[in-house]
Amino acid sequence: MKERIVIGAGPYHNNPGWYHTQEDELNLLNRSDWERLCSNDTLQAILAEHVWEHLTFEEGIDAARHCYTYLAPGGYVRCAVPNGYFRDDAYQSIVQVGGPGPNDHPAASHKIVYTHETLRQVFKEAGFQVHLLEYFDQDGIFHQADWDGGDGVIFRSKRYDPRNAEQMRFPSLILDAIKSK
Repeated sequence: MKERIVIGAGPYHNNPGWYHTQEDELNLLNRSDWERLCSNDTLQAILAEHVWEHLTFEEGIDAARHCYTYLAPGGYVRCAVPNGYFRDDAYQSIVQVGGPGPNDHPAASHKIVYTHETLRQVFKEAGFQVHLLEYFDQDGIFHQADWDGGDGVIFRSKRYDPRNAEQMRFPSLILDAIKSK
């Protein structure tokens, strides 16, 4: 039985022991994909690194609601997206809606750039309790909570991305959205 899944894993398998999915197997918005993969209230954890920005705000809420349905009480979504408050023009150009370059560039399908307020709202609308793990606030100040990679590694983070070792170059806005018990 699949208890911990990675959504949109791409070529990365940073989370051994987790079930890694691609969009053609699990489209966040397609209930029948969810039903094929698992039953209601059965998942312990869902990890989505740089996935939600490919959905509109409203689609993000729908996707969060699907996650809520299939998570067991106390289960969580660990979600990371590009950070709208990171004050670096080159970074913001790369992650902007529509992204730079040709249509095959990953950011070409970005539909939103989240701030901690807007991403938190997506998951609260779906019924989750939200804990911010890494983020920049509206004043450009970086905040980091103590979080455990054993609960899901986010590569594009202060903790795991070597590009961020000495100076933040490619941060993510990271949160845990927890289904109440």
